[in-house]
Amino acid sequence: MNAIWKSKITDIPAINNLSKNTMAEWLGIQFSEIGSNSIKATMPVLEKTHQPYGLLHGGASAALAETLGSVASWLVIDTERQVCVGMEINCNHIRGKKNGIVTGTAEPLHLGANTHVWDIKIRDEHDKLICVSRLTVAILKK
Repeated sequence: MNAIWKSKITDIPAINNLSKNTMAEWLGIQFSEIGSNSIKATMPVLEKTHQPYGLLHGGASAALAETLGSVASWLVIDTERQVCVGMEINCNHIRGKKNGIVTGTAEPLHLGANTHVWDIKIRDEHDKLICVSRLTVAILKK
């Protein structure tokens, strides 16, 4: 596969299949691209991802970011011997979004033996920054 990825899963449909019956599926998150050191996914901005004022809910942005980083870590680890779980996430919500699609891109900041740190940027269709997130993932032995 590509540079940092160790998973036997190499195609977007198989990666999307991981989301069956999860919150990611409910929110409409769809993986769209995998590069040599990044992974992208989209999420629709509509009623089920809104907060009461009709804007993209910060928790939905956080769910997109955590989904991206967690799946990215899963694609990096040896799943026969390891599991990965989120430890900490932070999000800075830069701009509101009422409708359309947002795209998140996760890139590694650190891929250690015990932790991974992912930088996730969420942008709209016009490449405007909506949210910046950092996710720390613990890498544990099975």
